[in-house]
Amino acid sequence: MGILSSTRSLLLAAAVASSSLAAAAAQAETWVMPTPYPDTRFHTVNVMKFAEDVKAATNGALQIEVHSGGSLFKHPEIKNAVRSGQAQIGEFLLSNIANENPVYGVDSVPFLASDYDSAYKLWQASKPVITAALEKEGLVPLYAVAWPPQGLYSVKPLNSVDDLKGSKFRAYNPATNKIASLLSAVPTQIEEPDLPQAFATGRVDAMITSASTGVGVKAWDFVKNFYDVQAWLPKNVIVVNKRAFQKLSPEVREAVLKAAAEAETRGWQMSRTERDEKNKALADNGVAVQAPSAQLEAGLAKIGGQMVTEWMVSAGDDGKKIIDAYRAK
Repeated sequence: MGILSSTRSLLLAAAVASSSLAAAAAQAETWVMPTPYPDTRFHTVNVMKFAEDVKAATNGALQIEVHSGGSLFKHPEIKNAVRSGQAQIGEFLLSNIANENPVYGVDSVPFLASDYDSAYKLWQASKPVITAALEKEGLVPLYAVAWPPQGLYSVKPLNSVDDLKGSKFRAYNPATNKIASLLSAVPTQIEEPDLPQAFATGRVDAMITSASTGVGVKAWDFVKNFYDVQAWLPKNVIVVNKRAFQKLSPEVREAVLKAAAEAETRGWQMSRTERDEKNKALADNGVAVQAPSAQLEAGLAKIGGQMVTEWMVSAGDDGKKIIDAYRAK
């Protein structure tokens, strides 16, 4: 009798949830979601699958319109667009906002976490602090996915960090700007779509970015050297406007969170696959994909050590909390 009663309770709960979602579907809501990258980039593919999953799980009660490639808001504008409610949900590179709060840049501290397992441990260690910081701004993080490890591209061959002195080094966040300075290079702000022209016109001649970005911009047209230094694995984060999220019914919110958890798991695996495929694509197109020399690796590691120390000072108690949690895992 107890088993039958439990079964009836479960069926009743499922029926109630289904009824609630059906009722919500009658008042369907549409969210707009700006993302920075083109449809072919694995992050965007994952976002689109997430949107499909949300629509299916909510019986159409919540539909997410993905506006990719910076078509609705440019990358630097996305976070504030979601915060202000101009968009309900959006995707951006977390370290892009490190100037606002150093904790957002922990995943771009060079050589702190330079493989997938370490990067995921770092995300779990930093997630409570980052979540609290974003929520103070009216944002709720849903999930985050790492890019493949960052490698070093150069027009000329590199044997040591001395070879980068005076070079024009592409900077796209505070971390890369700092690296350029420590290399005695000239930091130059260049967004991804402008990279081919920037290299072709000599505005930049070196950069640190993933193999994904390199293939996306056809780096072989303007650079022939890629050093697999695995400097760090930066993450894209998907955030939702807190007010918009709280307006959803409990059932729809739960469906969104479930789809987000699945997107995070799927995205990290896609990133691993992406690394292997894109490293091969660079090599197949004539880029010399190679390990760094001992001198180059040592020089970059020294810079990384300095940046870890400086980051911990700038991040204060929150930074210490993250590093302690990371090293305890």
